[in-house]
Amino acid sequence: MYRTAVGWLAWELTQSPGWLGIIAFADLIPTVMLSILSGAFADRFGFMRIIRISQIMAITLTLGLAALIFSGAINVASLLVFTMCLGCAESLGQPARMSAVNSMVSKRDLSSAIALGSASFNASRIIGPAIAGALILWVGTGVVILACSLMFLLFYLQVRTIHIVEANAEAKASGNLLLDMRSGVYYVFAHKGIRFVMILLAATSFFVRPVIELMPGVSGQIFNAGPTGLALLLASIGTGALSASLLLARRGQTAGLTRLLVLSTIATGAMLMLAMQFQNIWIASGFLVVMGAFMLSGNVAAQTLVQNSVEPEFRARVMSLFIVFAYGLPALGAVLMGWVAAMSGLQAAIGGGALLMVLFWLWALPKREAMSKRLEGERV
Repeated sequence: MYRTAVGWLAWELTQSPGWLGIIAFADLIPTVMLSILSGAFADRFGFMRIIRISQIMAITLTLGLAALIFSGAINVASLLVFTMCLGCAESLGQPARMSAVNSMVSKRDLSSAIALGSASFNASRIIGPAIAGALILWVGTGVVILACSLMFLLFYLQVRTIHIVEANAEAKASGNLLLDMRSGVYYVFAHKGIRFVMILLAATSFFVRPVIELMPGVSGQIFNAGPTGLALLLASIGTGALSASLLLARRGQTAGLTRLLVLSTIATGAMLMLAMQFQNIWIASGFLVVMGAFMLSGNVAAQTLVQNSVEPEFRARVMSLFIVFAYGLPALGAVLMGWVAAMSGLQAAIGGGALLMVLFWLWALPKREAMSKRLEGERV
């Protein structure tokens, strides 16, 4: 709801697509730049404490933004500042939120818990903008931002009732935050199983996931379908992702997730290539439903495998790198793919990225069984 309202407000203030991109970038860049630092904070000071601080920041910032809107003093420069600050608050809390789930459920239920989290996230991406759009029409963006502040407050009050035993509570901090960050990065690359997962996650994030950012061009240039086609294509991916998350929640086990992660590597690329081969948008949408399902399955499998095998004292730092790979690389991939598309066309650029997934699958396939033993067993 917040992102929809801010995007609409930016359009009202500027009528500029360029400013829409700048505001979206300001919201995303703190996640890429600060997540590793946030992970180190969470491992040092505790997951729930960091989550509460991030929510207090979000409440304060949205109240301030709503006050500017109601007073009529809002302009695009102040909107940019508030957007970047709220992005920082989100970046601070995200590694802690992802890590805390491990302390809330048993190992047996970890896969289901992560999948249900993905289901709620994907459902919110469909429901939230719809609610925000209706409220903007009826009562304006100021009321939407104020409502978001209330939701952040309710979440903060809920978080205050949650008390968990954090496995890293007795771990000794190094006394050097930069050393903590560096040791987290080193841990990921030294752990053969987690490194394997991160490479496959990075490949999907860089070569397949950016197609979502390029969907306006896909709808317009490839299918000549405009905004209606864009809604259909994005809804297809979202439908597949939501369905897969619910199925994985029902499945509820870690065994077999390495196999699913490797399968998703080839399946996402293959479905994307097939979607780009047909001029009929309905046929393409069918392939995109399957692609969305495998893309989400790979993400849930990767997160579960990492959570299952990481040492408790490194958990938030490792999950912060997961966030960078899962949510930061698509932005870089979209820039590269857009540049290639400008020279060779969208179909060639997207198809080329999807084809590269075959190489990663061929690399991962012979390692699958050995990695499943490292990643799916009980950590000792």
